[in-house]
Amino acid sequence: MQRATTLRHSETATESAMPNDALSRAKQGDQTAFAELVREHQSMVYSMARNFVRDGAIAEDLAQEVFLHLFRNLAAIETPAHLKFWLRKVTGHRCIDFSRRQKSQGGKVSVSLDEAPEPVSIFDTPDSQPDWMLRSTIRRFVAALPEKPRLVVTLRYQEDLDPMEIAEVLEMPLNTVKSHLRRSLAILKEKVTRSLGSEF
Repeated sequence: MQRATTLRHSETATESAMPNDALSRAKQGDQTAFAELVREHQSMVYSMARNFVRDGAIAEDLAQEVFLHLFRNLAAIETPAHLKFWLRKVTGHRCIDFSRRQKSQGGKVSVSLDEAPEPVSIFDTPDSQPDWMLRSTIRRFVAALPEKPRLVVTLRYQEDLDPMEIAEVLEMPLNTVKSHLRRSLAILKEKVTRSLGSEF
C-alpha cells in the first residue's frame, strides 16, 4: 500500500515537472504540439507574406516554407515570444528572397486588386473611408517599392509593428527603418497625388 502511494506521488511529481506548453512539447518531438504552433501562428505568417507578395497562392507556399524551416530549427527556439519574433524574421527573409528570385528570372508577381488586403490606414481620407481608386492605387505603388522598404512599410502599417520592433525583426538599425518609412511614404504620397491628379 505504501509502495503504491509512493508510486502515485512519484507519477504526480513527474507530471507536474513535465512542460505543458506547446513549444516545449513540440521540441520534445510531439507532432500534435507542433501542429498547435502552426495553427496559432499561421495567420500572422500568411498575412505578412500576403501583404508583401500580393498573391494568395505564393503566400501559402512561403508560409509552408517558413513552418518547414521552423520544424527543422525548433531546438533554437527559446520561448513563445522568441518564436513569434523568429517567425516574423524568417518570413521577412523568405519574402525578400522570393522577390529577388523573381527579379533575377525576369518574372513579376501578379497583383489582384480585388483580392488584395485593405490599404495602410495612414493613407485613408479624412473620413477614414478611402474610395476604391485610392485603395487600388496605394496597393499598386506599395507593391512597386524595393524589397526592404516594402517590407518595412508592410510591417509598420499592415502588421502594426512599431519601428523598434521592425528594426529587431529585420536586424536593421532603427534610423534605417525610420528612413525607409519616411522615404517610402513620401514616394507613395507623391505617386498617389500625381496618379489621381489632385491634392492628397
